Amino acid sequence: MKKSILFIIPLMILSCKKEAAVSDMAQKDSSVVNELPTPQSRLDSVNMPEGDSLIKKDSVNKELVREEKDKVIIITKDGSDPFKIDEEFTDKHDKLILKIVNFNKSKIAAKITTKQQDFNIRFNQIKLPDGKMDGPFMREITYNVPTSGELWLIIGKNNMADGKTTGSFSVNVE
Repeated sequence: MKKSILFIIPLMILSCKKEAAVSDMAQKDSSVVNELPTPQSRLDSVNMPEGDSLIKKDSVNKELVREEKDKVIIITKDGSDPFKIDEEFTDKHDKLILKIVNFNKSKIAAKITTKQQDFNIRFNQIKLPDGKMDGPFMREITYNVPTSGELWLIIGKNNMADGKTTGSFSVNVE
């Protein structure tokens, strides 16, 4: 009996140590990897690859950068002066993200104009330089901007309305 107890006690101790090792593994699960900051891609118009067909510089406005990814058009534009861009949606799920860098005014005013009366398009959201987002809006927006920096205007279809979702449009930003 004493011999069997002496044999059982070390087995119990070893089994407890294995459970501790398993629980240590559970604490070091893949969720730790997800907590790492995700790298954010930045468009650098100075170091932009020449042969990339998805990224294009406008020959008239050298500071305008256009990028297309999976039905999302991303245009980066300097916000120090008022500007107008002309764009076209060719698919019903297209979206435009207008990134306005160096925006240092206290208010932004923007308007979407189309030739089509039944074009279903609006400002879906605005992303402020401090990371806060607001929306949805209509085709015109006037918004107080609390800090300077990079501001985004996200344009797309209105899911609560009918109408055509493809066609040409212009965005005026002041």
